[in-house]
Amino acid sequence: MSSIPDELSYTKEHEWVAGLDDGLTVTVGITAYAAEQLGDVVYVQVPEVGASVAAGDAVGEVESTKSVSDIFAPVGGEVVEINPAVVDDPSLVNSDPYGEGWLFRVRIEEEPEDLLSSAEYGALTAAES
Repeated sequence: MSSIPDELSYTKEHEWVAGLDDGLTVTVGITAYAAEQLGDVVYVQVPEVGASVAAGDAVGEVESTKSVSDIFAPVGGEVVEINPAVVDDPSLVNSDPYGEGWLFRVRIEEEPEDLLSSAEYGALTAAES
């Protein structure tokens, strides 16, 4: 399994969040663990720019050769940017989940309370394996 970056926060549904310490806009993606479990990603649907999302809501989906999975918003706020590269080339979710494979950015309304640290996420995925 891939390493779990320490600088990110994670959800139990296998999304990651970057930039909580940088201000009010965060970047969201799915973890390498989720990408590995999904297999080859062939389609990504992300929320539209301007959409209001609530933490925990299904806001898109990822389709792979094995299955379809919902993308859950790890934070609440307004979607301010999507990653057109991942829409055009969904395989970026597999090849670079923590870099070029990011999904969308959200201007958050408040600090999320239930995100996991890298150590906590590592323990979660170890228990699922």
